[in-house]
Amino acid sequence: MKNRLVAKILYEVADLLELEGVEFKPRAYRRAAQAVESCPIPIEDLVEQGRLHELPGVGESIAQKIEEIVRTGKLALHEELKAKLPVDLYALTQVEGVGPKTVKLLYEALGVRTLEDLERVAREGKIREVKGLGPKIEEKILRGLQEARGTEKRELLGYALPLARHLCQKLLASGLFVRVEPAGSLRRGKETVGDLDILAISAHPEEAARAFSRLPEVEEVLAQGPKKSSVRLHGGLQADLRIVPEESFGAALQYFTGSKAHNIRLRERAVARGWKLNEYGLFDAEDRRIAGRTEEEIYQALGLAWIPPELREDQGEIQAAEVGALPKLVALSEILADLHVHTDWSDGKMTLQEAVEAARARGLRYIAITDHLRFAQAIPGLSADDLRRQIEEIRRLNEKLSDFRLLCGVEANIARDGTVDVPRDLLPELDLVIASVHTHFRLSKKEMTERLVRAVEDEGVDVLGHPTGRLIGERPAYEVDWDEVFRRAAKAGTALEVNANPQRLDLPADLIRRALDYGVRFLLGTDAHAPEHLDFLEYGVLTLRRGWAEAADVLNTLPVEAFLAALKRGR
Repeated sequence: MKNRLVAKILYEVADLLELEGVEFKPRAYRRAAQAVESCPIPIEDLVEQGRLHELPGVGESIAQKIEEIVRTGKLALHEELKAKLPVDLYALTQVEGVGPKTVKLLYEALGVRTLEDLERVAREGKIREVKGLGPKIEEKILRGLQEARGTEKRELLGYALPLARHLCQKLLASGLFVRVEPAGSLRRGKETVGDLDILAISAHPEEAARAFSRLPEVEEVLAQGPKKSSVRLHGGLQADLRIVPEESFGAALQYFTGSKAHNIRLRERAVARGWKLNEYGLFDAEDRRIAGRTEEEIYQALGLAWIPPELREDQGEIQAAEVGALPKLVALSEILADLHVHTDWSDGKMTLQEAVEAARARGLRYIAITDHLRFAQAIPGLSADDLRRQIEEIRRLNEKLSDFRLLCGVEANIARDGTVDVPRDLLPELDLVIASVHTHFRLSKKEMTERLVRAVEDEGVDVLGHPTGRLIGERPAYEVDWDEVFRRAAKAGTALEVNANPQRLDLPADLIRRALDYGVRFLLGTDAHAPEHLDFLEYGVLTLRRGWAEAADVLNTLPVEAFLAALKRGR
């Protein structure tokens, strides 16, 4: 999958064009880059099938450039622009507080080319001396560097999971493997992944290892052997293949899935019984195998119910498993609707009919159309008159649908003071109102808390959208008193979104679990802007599961009439 490579080059082209003073084109390249980056389908497949035009923001000109990158691994326009500013622009602009113009200033004044250069001049106090920057910018950059290091060399779940499955399918198709499964933090559904751990059973381990090392996705072979092979994939992610005996597969799957803390607790339980637990199995004092073929028998032998992978973080799951109190986690099969969908009425790239077809193809029973209301010149949105016309069109469509329902919704903006700009006269016509923050991300903790509280207490607001505002690895969450927001949301009956876009996964799992203590209910939405984005539902479900959420906590598990009745403005 070359999605990350293509997106990286398009982002850099956008930044470099902006530095040259080019208008409009930078925004077009960024939009295309975002579409490629979040696309769950390998970009080379879309090129081969002639389907690039299906991606939001990808017209004929940018499609040709994407094809060039897929074919050659680079883009002539990109190389030409880079020659004028020889810096690692993509890496530098991932640091909050550093935009393309700041990069150019730092390069010209201090010779900054790389992240290492940036950190050095920031720590030496040289940035504050650059005209146009100053101490506050320097402090912000230092803070941004610290945040960037937290996600450095980690890939988004939405990129790593399809890639891992793609590799596993190819290995199975070779005929050399009996079983192939991804493990590690990927299997736990973590929002970012440092590398891929793949476990396998093979009757021909040496041949199987060679087949793994020769996959076309492999850029470099780091190690190869009948038990373990390591490679670096195109895009930089490392993948490790471990071939284990069938009688040890369950033990290895448990060992390479659980967090370090979770596994320590399991080993302590084994030791307390005079046993030994490792990736090969569970053994008694005489080294006789007690369990190892399946994970279930490992947990059972240790006096525990089987613990779902998403919970294996040593956050109370072992105690719950011991007394039979594990939650019955929500499953993807229980999700009946996607409740945050954009169309070409605002900034999406699908018609209402195409949204219906995409949802039906995924087995959904209803979706909510939640196009943006107009709140900023740079973001396409609906006027009140546009919204009226869209409501009428949705009603006409519903008259033709016998086994599916479109809900009329909007995504409104939360202003700096917490007011939500939604046409009040149209509220009775709207099934769902999501209110989200799209501007003024850096308010004080007190200001942002008051802003969100005012929004969730607005009688016209059903859901607080992507509540923390984070973009993983790019923009941190707001400073907010979440306990106060959760308390007030629960009291007001306002649901909180779990936005399934892999760049957001917002609310994060830790806050989901915290919100559950207050009785908050959740709404799952993909924030889809194209048909394939509806596949993001899986990432949202994984995040809900990591937050200990059950089906009853998630409004999307309700049939449409029950869902509408369960909302604050219940209809």
